[in-house]
Amino acid sequence: MRIVLQRVSEASVTVEGAVTGAIGQGLLVLVGIEDADTAEDIQWLSNRIVNLRIFNDAAGVMNLGIKEVDGDILLVSQFTLHATTKKGNRPSYSKASKPAIAIPMYEEMIRQLETDLGKKIQTGIFGADMKIRLLNDGPVTIIIDSKNKE
Repeated sequence: MRIVLQRVSEASVTVEGAVTGAIGQGLLVLVGIEDADTAEDIQWLSNRIVNLRIFNDAAGVMNLGIKEVDGDILLVSQFTLHATTKKGNRPSYSKASKPAIAIPMYEEMIRQLETDLGKKIQTGIFGADMKIRLLNDGPVTIIIDSKNKE
């Protein structure tokens, strides 16, 4: 499982002209799922997301987690995070899970984040053509891959 996490001042996702999820200060999390992902990957990533100290304290140092700033999370599925670009000019998405596998994993990720954060999170709609607006704060953008725990 791979995520791109962005610290935002605000973010929203729109599908067919309707906002499906919106947050103020918090994290926009794009998540890509592959067949090898398990419940352990979900738990590990959720824990990392909720406990990363990437919000500024009073001294302007990234020293606070999302809970400490009462931030929110907007989770959006994005199969293109598993693009392979080694050959040719058209990316291959063969590593990305098909909906039969990815949807239950995405739904479990939502539940796990809500449990770990202690409140409801906002989401996009799996598989939809989504328009995402964000105001990246910092900018702070972090890539985390549960198969490469650096």
